[in-house]
Amino acid sequence: MADLITRNEYKNYLGITSSNKDQEIDLLIPKVSSLIKTYCRRSFIDNYDDPKVETFEGGFNTFILNETPVREVLYVERSIDFGQSYTLINQYVDWVLDGNALRSISYPIFKPYIRGYQVTYLGGYEEVPEDLKLAVMDLIEYYSKNNSAVHVNRDVTPNVTQIQYVATTNFPAHIKRVLDQYVADYA
Repeated sequence: MADLITRNEYKNYLGITSSNKDQEIDLLIPKVSSLIKTYCRRSFIDNYDDPKVETFEGGFNTFILNETPVREVLYVERSIDFGQSYTLINQYVDWVLDGNALRSISYPIFKPYIRGYQVTYLGGYEEVPEDLKLAVMDLIEYYSKNNSAVHVNRDVTPNVTQIQYVATTNFPAHIKRVLDQYVADYA
C-alpha cells in the first residue's frame, strides 16, 4: 500500500529543513494515507500498474469498479460454479466499458450467479492529484500540531488557555471538502 505523499514533499510544504521531526512525520504519513484511502474507499495509486481484481454477484446490468479512473480492463470472467472456475467473456459481445462501469450488452443484465463475475483491471492515478496531496499534508499537520488528538485551544483570559476537546468525528472542514470530492460512490 503506497503512501500518498513523501516525507520530502511534506517538509517542503511546511518549509522544514531540520530532521528533528522526521520520525514523527514517518509515523504519520502511512497512517494518514491509510485513513484517507479508507474514508474515500479507494487507493488512488496502488492499482495504476498493479492489476486489481474485483468479484461481483450478477443480477445487475452494471458493475461499478472501485479504482477510478479506470485505465484499462484486462479481462472479465464469468463463473457458473460459485467462483470455483472462471471463463473469459468478451468485450463488445458480452460487456462494454462505460466510464468507470462495466455494462452488460449480451443479456439485459449480468446473469445472477454467486461470485459469478471477476473483473481484472488497472485504475487510479499515476500520481496523487495535487489537491489531494494538499489535504493529506494538512491532515498530517493537523495531527502533528494536536499530538494526534482532536482539540481546540481556547483563550479563557489573556493569561489562561484552556484545551477543549472537540466532540465530532468529522475531518476539519477544509480537508473534508477535498476528500469528499474523491469518495467512491458505488450507488
